[in-house]
Amino acid sequence: MPRAHDLETLLTRAPEEAAPLLLGSHLVSNVDGFEVRVRINEVEAYKGEDDPASHAFRGETDRNRSMFDNPGTLYVYRSYGIHNCANSAAGPKGVGWGILIRSGEVIDGGGFAARRRGRRTDLTDGPGKLCQALGITLEQNGTDLLDPRSTVRLEPGDPPEFVMATPRVGVSKAQDRMWRFVTAVQLSA
Repeated sequence: MPRAHDLETLLTRAPEEAAPLLLGSHLVSNVDGFEVRVRINEVEAYKGEDDPASHAFRGETDRNRSMFDNPGTLYVYRSYGIHNCANSAAGPKGVGWGILIRSGEVIDGGGFAARRRGRRTDLTDGPGKLCQALGITLEQNGTDLLDPRSTVRLEPGDPPEFVMATPRVGVSKAQDRMWRFVTAVQLSA
């Protein structure tokens, strides 16, 4: 069985290297006293000024400041003015690299996630749904995901046996980069 990664060390790497290794880790929220735990199964890498699809491409702003913080800092932004999206800063402090957590599988707290989402299915199969199910809002922006006392945190989990790389979703620039990573299932013959 693959071993869980040391998240602090993992997140110091370049995002395209760290992102697939983040799969299988747990994103845990304890917002408003309701704990929900999700096994991460889809992520995307963004590489600051070297990546025109990145929010940090043009440098640091008030909006993206958390991307430039320590690896493991939560960067939350609003997509289309509607959905919150959760990212972890990656790489050295100051570079603006990040990993978007696109999807996960609820492994604990499903009732709370369903209540927040107002439904029982498709709870965390997209970045906006994931944040809603976990109660992640702009208020958590800047949270240290590696601090076990944080209301939103990353914890090690078992890495998947198979990972598939694809182009990122919903970007209009640098579409050819295979920086979306998804937990893949081996199909038996």
